[in-house]
Amino acid sequence: MQKRVSILSIGAHAGDAEIATGLALAHHVNLGRKVAICHLTLGEKGHPKLSPEDYAKQKRDEAMAAADVIGAEFYALPYRDGEVAVCDDLRLAICDVIRDCRPDVILTHWKESVHKDHITCNNCVPDAMFYAATAGFERVMPPHQVKSLYFAENWEDYQDFVPELYIEINEDDVALWEKMVKKYALFRGDIVKFPYIDYYKSLARVRGIEVYSKLATAFAVPPGARRRRAKSLSK
Repeated sequence: MQKRVSILSIGAHAGDAEIATGLALAHHVNLGRKVAICHLTLGEKGHPKLSPEDYAKQKRDEAMAAADVIGAEFYALPYRDGEVAVCDDLRLAICDVIRDCRPDVILTHWKESVHKDHITCNNCVPDAMFYAATAGFERVMPPHQVKSLYFAENWEDYQDFVPELYIEINEDDVALWEKMVKKYALFRGDIVKFPYIDYYKSLARVRGIEVYSKLATAFAVPPGARRRRAKSLSK
């Protein structure tokens, strides 16, 4: 029996998907939906003291523990932190993940970022979706068409980000998200002092206020998704 998830979140480094899209993932898990997380790299070069090899082992364990919290399908591609290149090898690897878990929706990085791997991820995901949907690209798994693509709000990907889709969330979603991201030493504050959890909690409150809700998480949409069709401007 083939897997089928509601949402696939694709991040450049282990931790990116959980911190930037985790509130939406937690919300849908609390609604009874199945989700998946794919890491292009483990983000193994981000520790000031540990070697990349040792930190890779730690990050893999943390990423798997985080996925377990929300029962997510787990994928870790074999690319190296800071060395991810725009290429068909990467596009096809993502294509294979899409075909394996068959999501309705994909969440990934916004196109502007301070980190090149985030930009590369954004560049390759749409092409991977095209490959995944096209039968002419013969892979192990059969083709799958993803319905929607949305771009997450991330403090490293803020430039020109315009929130257009708001998902209302609640305190239970925040609690589940916090339990998930605290599996990472980085987000607990053990490695750097950036207040990740406080930042994203505060952002959820701000986005909620913008749509007259207590809490929300927001996404940008591809240009084509901004088009709307109507028979009238009034009901």
